[in-house]
Amino acid sequence: MSNKYKVGDVVTGRVTGIQPYGAFVSLDGQTQGLVHISEITYGFVKNITDFISVGDLVKVKILEVEDANKKISLSIRALQEKPPKKKELPPRKSLQDRVNERDAVGFNSLKEKLDQWIKESGIE
Repeated sequence: MSNKYKVGDVVTGRVTGIQPYGAFVSLDGQTQGLVHISEITYGFVKNITDFISVGDLVKVKILEVEDANKKISLSIRALQEKPPKKKELPPRKSLQDRVNERDAVGFNSLKEKLDQWIKESGIE
């Protein structure tokens, strides 16, 4: 297996099976590899079938070859252009910074206001 496939090679294979954790891709009649769900595309992937289906031909990059276990790790994502970084938002102001000084009276503790509210309610 290691003679035919090397880390970094880009090959085309056929999707032969899909599981919640990844997709199995047949590289030839005797060799199959796994595209882990995290290597399907950039971003969050909830359902692999939203991106590929059994029978699809896919171009993959070989990430790892384990001769002892006869496992090949593949990636579709490694062949995609990395999306631009999201624009960072300025840090949010704290609640204290957002409260105007004239509004600060509205934040008196309940204990300070309780006597006044009881008198206003006429419960006494």
